[in-house]
Amino acid sequence: MKILLATRNDAKLAELRRLVDAQGIEGLEIRGLDDVPEFPEAPETGATFEENALAKARDAAAATGLVAVADDSGLAVDALNGMPGVLSARWSGRRGSRTERDAANLALVLDQMADVPEDRRGAAFVCAAAAAHPDGREVVVVERWPGTLIRLARGTNGFGYDPAFVPEGESRTSAEMAPEEKDAVSHRSQALRALLPRLSELG
Repeated sequence: MKILLATRNDAKLAELRRLVDAQGIEGLEIRGLDDVPEFPEAPETGATFEENALAKARDAAAATGLVAVADDSGLAVDALNGMPGVLSARWSGRRGSRTERDAANLALVLDQMADVPEDRRGAAFVCAAAAAHPDGREVVVVERWPGTLIRLARGTNGFGYDPAFVPEGESRTSAEMAPEEKDAVSHRSQALRALLPRLSELG
């Protein structure tokens, strides 16, 4: 069974392949967007992670005729009423390279949280993972990775808000964790692990 992961991110493709191998699932061939003819990709305009993930999966399935998997994720901060949420990647409005946008987004959130006391700095990374069949059948799951935001960024292994996010039960930020450690517990890996057994519903 061929599965299209609707991304051009090599790290996401490698992660999904590792998860498939780890779960002992046989017969799945994982492809990325660079492996199929290019098609128009709709902008992420959904109000929820689920809506955005499903929209990406639907577009990819309709355009390629393959079962497509897509995800949408971001940071939900308690003191900011769940924001930046689906706006996580463009919270600061900054244009430029991904590194520049990440730095601006992180700086803005930390500035907005500057006066928030330690006991109210809860946050969670959230990921929705969706699969869509060309015939219209769909599956979507949502997972959260709870933690807190610290005041000063630490670590270089992650991206986005990772340097300020300390997962529940950890003293390190997610940017201080080794990639394989993060793979095992992150919101995205949890969501993809939950989705994988359900792909048979679309097979």
